[in-house]
Amino acid sequence: MDDQQIMKHALELARSAAGQTSPNPLVGSVIVKDGRIIGMGAHLKAGQAHAEIHALNMAGNEARGADIYVTLEPCSHHGRTGPCADAIIKAGIRRVVVAVLDPNPLVSGQGIQKLENAGVIVETGVCEQEAAELNRMFFTFIRKKRPFVTLKHAITLDGKIAVRGGRSEKITGPEVQRDVHELRLLHDAILVGAQTIALDNPRLTNRFADSPKQPIRVILDRQLRIPLESHVIQVPDAPTWIIVGSRADIDSRGAFPEHVRILQLDTPDVEIAAALELLAEQKVLSVLVEGGQKINTAFLKSGLVDEVATYIAPIILGGEGTVSVFGDLQTSSASNGIRLETQKVEHLGTDLKIISTLKE
Repeated sequence: MDDQQIMKHALELARSAAGQTSPNPLVGSVIVKDGRIIGMGAHLKAGQAHAEIHALNMAGNEARGADIYVTLEPCSHHGRTGPCADAIIKAGIRRVVVAVLDPNPLVSGQGIQKLENAGVIVETGVCEQEAAELNRMFFTFIRKKRPFVTLKHAITLDGKIAVRGGRSEKITGPEVQRDVHELRLLHDAILVGAQTIALDNPRLTNRFADSPKQPIRVILDRQLRIPLESHVIQVPDAPTWIIVGSRADIDSRGAFPEHVRILQLDTPDVEIAAALELLAEQKVLSVLVEGGQKINTAFLKSGLVDEVATYIAPIILGGEGTVSVFGDLQTSSASNGIRLETQKVEHLGTDLKIISTLKE
């Protein structure tokens, strides 16, 4: 086995905990000695042992003189758990192979430095791009100080999301429905506007993915006019956070159920940047936007979208009385339209899924 093969195994271990580790990154680790894997592990949940510790515990005394592969730079600071770099040194590891450095200022390069100062051989950059992609949400949160934003929508072939009156209907097949719930699993929060709640009364929960985790349901509601009979208010399947403007009369609505939080901004309007900043303060690393035309347009115009997940059904609704996925983006020609770069295309039953990023 070469370094890349072993690191790919570590990446698979890290990926197995997707949706479980926030606000921590996904990390996998493998320990090899004399051509044999003697330890492996993944970080499973924030506050619990890191991947390196699981691998070291499995390897036991055999770890002395072995090589350890880690998908992210070992931590060097005391948090909810002890420094992994110290544990690696204490175990007598000979060589550490790291896929990508940790952008967190508490770690960034310091873990490597501590290992090298102790005489441990350190090599970096093995499967670096794949490791960075795996933790793109964590990296965005650390570097941009806001959640990673995925803008998701299901549209017809002619770009429609709803029929007359704005009421949405399921236009995609069961394969897409399952994929959307898997997407919800990977995000800390689902975000919609108050109009989506009023029109569709969605539950905004993860119902198909094999995990008990439920994302936080975030509603942007400037005046706090959300119907009290809404599922997100009445059904405590998941936390519900309502972000309101400074003029919202919170007291007049009375007491909400325990699973509902009201987060009030200092400005009358609920600006996208301010809402994301507020969510970042609450350690929300990633947000899946599943709103209607107004929210979709606001997010795209804000420039704060990291990824676009588009599901296309082979259906045509036509123009009169139907609702397009985006409203006025103030583009006068194709040359000044918002450009996307296609990253991935796949078939889901009879539908199409396209993952795109905004072109820089």
